[in-house]
Amino acid sequence: MSATILFQQVTVVSAASPQAGPVDVLLENGRWRFLKKKEAAPGGCRIVAGQGKVLLPGLFDLHAHLREPGREDAETIASGTAAAVNGGFTGLLMMPDTNPALDNGGMVQSVADIARKSAPIPVSVAGCISRRRAGEELAEIGEMALRGAVMITDDGDTVANPLLLRRALQYSRDLGLLVAVHCDVKELSGSGAMHDGRVSYRLGLVGIHPCAEEIGIARDIRLAQSCRSRIHIKQVTTASGVETIRRYKREGVQVSAEVTPHHLIFTDEDVGDYDTNFKVKPPLRTAADTAALLEGVLDGTLEVIATDHSPHTEFEKTQDFASAPFGMTGLETALPALHHSFIRTGKLTWDLLAERMARAPRRLLGLDVPDIADGAAADAVLFDPAAVTRVDKDFIKSRSRNTPFLGRELTGRVEMVLLGERVLLDRR
Repeated sequence: MSATILFQQVTVVSAASPQAGPVDVLLENGRWRFLKKKEAAPGGCRIVAGQGKVLLPGLFDLHAHLREPGREDAETIASGTAAAVNGGFTGLLMMPDTNPALDNGGMVQSVADIARKSAPIPVSVAGCISRRRAGEELAEIGEMALRGAVMITDDGDTVANPLLLRRALQYSRDLGLLVAVHCDVKELSGSGAMHDGRVSYRLGLVGIHPCAEEIGIARDIRLAQSCRSRIHIKQVTTASGVETIRRYKREGVQVSAEVTPHHLIFTDEDVGDYDTNFKVKPPLRTAADTAALLEGVLDGTLEVIATDHSPHTEFEKTQDFASAPFGMTGLETALPALHHSFIRTGKLTWDLLAERMARAPRRLLGLDVPDIADGAAADAVLFDPAAVTRVDKDFIKSRSRNTPFLGRELTGRVEMVLLGERVLLDRR
């Protein structure tokens, strides 16, 4: 039988039953019960002081690379989901860019089976749009859907052939699958390593022009519009890209979009002296772009914040900037970093963050959306805004440490992670 826990005077972030102020909420047999005024807690229950702390729905990451099979030196499903719990995530969507790629029903089933055995949280699986992510022929979309895939994407690569993408959109529409795209025009991005601008010129690095992403966004949404299909735009990074998505939304196109914490927080200036932990694709843009991205989060143009957790080994990331792979980890730092940069400064609210990181991503995939309400099953995170997260080797559970937050302190800390009758994390 699970422990009974009373969270005293905690601030609850809840869509179903918003609270005017701090409340006493009981976790009993894996379900929530709000205590009435002057109601005594059951004898023998554990008391958790909640003053100043926030209880919010468990986060869900719509964009995580877990590397298994093929690159278990950088990450495994077990280590990646341990990192997720460490950061307050109670579910995630695994990308299909493994080796071999998840381009058939057997591979989707295989990783789903591994996740059921080794992951402490539910893992949803995305399949490929094209075989081997090569962009030449469609993957086994129907078979992958039968085996549980909830999205198809060639994430990390664009689908260069518009006819292939349009067929995938049509096919997936009838199957109820979400199609997600990494927008890029390879002829424009070429061998670029960072944003094309003043900083890249100063560092002598080949730049990636924003047009490479922006043209891709416009093309892919227009294709979805032409066949009345849903489409999800990954890792939006430019002001023009946000405006294009906003315009198509006004026209009624079924388009959703995401932004990463690192594209909201950092700019190309942070690359500094060739720090490869800031090398991501699409690249970090300008301060004007980050301002537009934040506005997109606020008005719902960008309805999801996703980490694009991309682990790489130390050997890979200690190469020169041009040769090092793109990507940074993000599952463990997303929540404290967003609190540090936006919640504590009043630029984002807790309710909006819960919508972008817990509710909206699950709704897009047709998954159950957790809430903290009377009788609801526990799926939640206790966060302490006054505590500190020290991002060091003892904190990181991922097999990789390619994060620009390494060695830094962030204001705010995940204290507990609760899922049903299980306490997955307890730092108290």
